[in-house]
Amino acid sequence: MTIVEKFRDQLRQYYVFPEIAEKIDEILAEGIASGRYAVDSEAELAALVTADAQRINGDKHLRLLHHEEELPEPADESRAAQEAAFLAEMVGVAGRTASGMHRVERLDGNIAYLDIQPRLLPAAITAEVITAAMTLIADADSLIVDVRGCVGGEPAIVAHLLSYLFDDEETPLTGIYERATDSTRHWWTAAAVPGRRFGGAKPVYVLVGPKTFSGGEQVAYDLKVTGRATLIGQATRGGAHPRIGLRLTPHLEASIPTARAVHPLTGTNWEGVGVAPDVEVDADAAFETALSLSLARSAS
Repeated sequence: MTIVEKFRDQLRQYYVFPEIAEKIDEILAEGIASGRYAVDSEAELAALVTADAQRINGDKHLRLLHHEEELPEPADESRAAQEAAFLAEMVGVAGRTASGMHRVERLDGNIAYLDIQPRLLPAAITAEVITAAMTLIADADSLIVDVRGCVGGEPAIVAHLLSYLFDDEETPLTGIYERATDSTRHWWTAAAVPGRRFGGAKPVYVLVGPKTFSGGEQVAYDLKVTGRATLIGQATRGGAHPRIGLRLTPHLEASIPTARAVHPLTGTNWEGVGVAPDVEVDADAAFETALSLSLARSAS
């Protein structure tokens, strides 16, 4: 089986949109028949296959990825063992990044600032840190949440974080539809949280930009569609489809989205289009803009 045929096989098995997978499969089959993929390097092959795979719907997560460094052989382990290994790795990342709570500060005017980067880590190792950060800012008059540098985070930890920005009602958040089970897992803000809430009445400003991705985008999207926050900056990157990576050769990986985000209030997500700001300014100027709006509101 050739590399492209392996990619086609994974596409048909796992892609979250089976009907689109069929159309993409036809394009790839035509490419094989025409000799389009008879190239000298795997890097060139990856670029050609990716371009053809994205031709139908522009899914940026659907790719044949070329890696300069050799990919490790897939471990022959149980799912539980793989999850345990992943959590162990994330514990190390948490220690180096303060679990994504990059900066927590109280500014003049009793304005709180929370900078989240590089990502929100799994709830099992991050929830207590988020609780501590949110308890520190609970008495602020307004809050600036900075996700300009946040590139990921699982829905469970996003729900935990956002629970502090609402009152004790359960507010629906983005869920995940999985092709494998043909079902959607739903998330809501929690009716009860450890520590203290910032609450649902005081103003929240969210800073976004072209680096904001995946879980960072969910934070912005959920706060925007529920009307809880004002978004400031530039549109985000537009990645809402969880994916798996499958090793095809020592240097080639099939990136296949297996699920899609869906918010119950919109029936859709931010895939391919990003999350648009309410106040559009250069991302580098977003903090100053949010600070000015916060101070003006406090003075009124």
